[in-house]
Amino acid sequence: MSESTSRKARIRRLIGLVHSDKMTKTVTVEVIRYKLDPVYKKYVRVRTRYKAHDEQNQYHVGDRVEITEHRPLSKEKRWKVSRLVERAVNAD
Repeated sequence: MSESTSRKARIRRLIGLVHSDKMTKTVTVEVIRYKLDPVYKKYVRVRTRYKAHDEQNQYHVGDRVEITEHRPLSKEKRWKVSRLVERAVNAD
């Protein structure tokens, strides 16, 4: 076995906020990063939304979750919710 085949691929993990839970078995997770602007040399906020698989429909809007990279599950879904970081506060 060569060195390149024995090396395990690193699974990406991101933490973000559930933005939408209207789809069945799918949530939209918004991940916010800070990126250095090449011209102005200031850090600007960049948001990216990922569709992530949620098998039991247990995550709702406002929950902070961790998503991990996964094989393609549909046309746009390549992430899976791995764990709940923080539950949203309900102001009922």
